[in-house]
Amino acid sequence: MTLAVHYRRFRVAERLLLTGHSHQAWPDVAREGVLEAWDDAAREAGAKWARAEAKAERLRDGVRGLLDDPDGTVALGASTHDLLVRFLSALDLRTRPRIVTTDAEFHSARHLLDNLATAGLDVLHVPAHPVATLAERLAGAVDDRTAAVVVSSVRYETSEVVPHLDAVAAACARVGAELLVDAYHQLGVVPLALGEAGLAEAWVVGGGYKYLQLGEGCCFLRIPPHAATLRPVLSGWYADERDPWAGATYDPTSHYRAARVLDFFAEQGLTPPRLRAISLHQRGLLAAAFDDLDLPPGLVTRDRETPAEGFGGFLALRSPHAATLQGALAERGVTTDCRGTYLRLGPAPYLGDDQLSAAIAVLGEVARAQNTA
Repeated sequence: MTLAVHYRRFRVAERLLLTGHSHQAWPDVAREGVLEAWDDAAREAGAKWARAEAKAERLRDGVRGLLDDPDGTVALGASTHDLLVRFLSALDLRTRPRIVTTDAEFHSARHLLDNLATAGLDVLHVPAHPVATLAERLAGAVDDRTAAVVVSSVRYETSEVVPHLDAVAAACARVGAELLVDAYHQLGVVPLALGEAGLAEAWVVGGGYKYLQLGEGCCFLRIPPHAATLRPVLSGWYADERDPWAGATYDPTSHYRAARVLDFFAEQGLTPPRLRAISLHQRGLLAAAFDDLDLPPGLVTRDRETPAEGFGGFLALRSPHAATLQGALAERGVTTDCRGTYLRLGPAPYLGDDQLSAAIAVLGEVARAQNTA
């Protein structure tokens, strides 16, 4: 647990925090970033923005590194919702009124697109299951009325990696549509090199609240090279001809915090390949320990057909009692979460193998108690 010493304020060595897919702990240096933001504001007052911009650029540079996109253009926002609104407002929805998406997107996209559908936009929901053929079916739904495809690269409910998104990119390119990939549940746990993935011309949205440990307010939108001429209608007052994607006045504290954490990751060698190796080990340990419990499949089970490389960073356990199990685990000091019928166990690099094994042992106890209730 060598990393745990850097997370003393979150007490990761004392708690079984299996919410690594939704809210990872912050390293102690993140607090230094928050204090630095305060000190700069106190010392510089209105002149603080030059310092704040340097922190924002550190965040943009971190995003470029995660995407293997050294010359990429990156817009920042407080939330992915904010950035999705900007993106949609740049599309010609009058002549291309269709958005193609799936029925399993995260709420930021789902709520927005559902509301737009109610207002008259043509939103086509392609079933996300089975994930193996999702890209093929999305590509087949793209036509010359399609403004954009909006799809996650890792499903937030099940942790399944969506393969072959390059086929969707090719379909969009053929008709002049845009592809926006929500990589929030991928970055920091599954490497994403845009060129290798065939996504050099895709938009990519994500944020730092989950695997990147940056906290709230650190969301980003990677703008592809071909989109340089697009202008969002709904932009902030910062926007100008030099940067039409800029937002408006914001709290720069989150970017100070992010800059410290990104530097910490670099110092600790927490590169995308290393984070992937840690994730595969931890998720594999959780899966094997769960299998050893030999619980009734009708009570709780998992996907054993998809290979380990086909998942992101958490173990999704399917159960009709997911919420009850989550509550019972919380009472025993194991923090997890659930989405519908899925109990989600999210490890993180600062957790030790013994902690993961202990959490699964508690799961076995509460599951057997549920089974006899």
